Amino acid sequence: MRNRIQKGPSMRRLGIHSFVWTDGQTQEGLERALDKSAEHGYRMIEFAYLRPEKFDLDRLGKKAKDLDIDVVVTMGLPREADVSSEDKAVVAKGRDILANAVKAVRDIGGIRLGGILFSMHGKYERMPTRTGWMNSAEAIAATAELAKENGVEIVLEIVNRFESNLLNTTAQGLKFIEDTGRDDVFLHLDSFHMNIEEADPAAAIRLAGDRMTYYHIGENYRGFLGTGTIDFDAIFRALADIGYDRDIVFESFSSAVVDEALSLACGIWRDTWSDNDPLAAHAKRFIEMKWEEAQRQHAINRAA
Repeated sequence: MRNRIQKGPSMRRLGIHSFVWTDGQTQEGLERALDKSAEHGYRMIEFAYLRPEKFDLDRLGKKAKDLDIDVVVTMGLPREADVSSEDKAVVAKGRDILANAVKAVRDIGGIRLGGILFSMHGKYERMPTRTGWMNSAEAIAATAELAKENGVEIVLEIVNRFESNLLNTTAQGLKFIEDTGRDDVFLHLDSFHMNIEEADPAAAIRLAGDRMTYYHIGENYRGFLGTGTIDFDAIFRALADIGYDRDIVFESFSSAVVDEALSLACGIWRDTWSDNDPLAAHAKRFIEMKWEEAQRQHAINRAA
């Protein structure tokens, strides 16, 4: 007799990147992003690094709380503050930026700091060095200690070779976390980047297991989900297999919205879409559908 099918874990919150709504340059734009996210039923928003001198973090935090939306902040470091540098002064600048970022996440009432925290965000012209690797690991360890004191989780985004030279694969990320000596630093995986760097993205998700606490869903060309080449069925099956019960965030960039700096860093040279409302509505339906399909299949497989 077959066992009764048990419902699998549910994702904690489904979120959306603020760059779907705004270029992130004004307070008004960020507040509008919160309103639009809530309007479409998203319960989490991801902001790019919020400088306290530029934005009213208390106001943003209150608005997010009133809308029942959790806040995550992601960022990358500039060349002059690359914590994977061999230059101690450069590393020190990066550590200061990371410390200030943790405090900004705390001040907005956010729950997580992620992104390319471990290196410059951009294309390198050299190979990483062991010294640079350890400088970065030590910087992340110090950042994680501060984050722990402030109730903020640290997640490291594994990105493609054109946006960092340090962590391009899940296996590298796991080794890096081991070298931090911390058990409270986690992986932030992304279907767009995995599509470029991982030989088998689904296997990489299974390898990450419970060391991954944040996942980005994005199409290979940053546009409408399901219209590109990424095998989302395999991605969601892998998430089901590891019992993933954390947050999933939709990320999509178009030159119609994002600012010039991000366009240069990420190579956003064209409009992958121009109307964000149908994009956001479609993404929510698509992710929820794929999640339910994967959970159902996982339960059937276990009961068989």
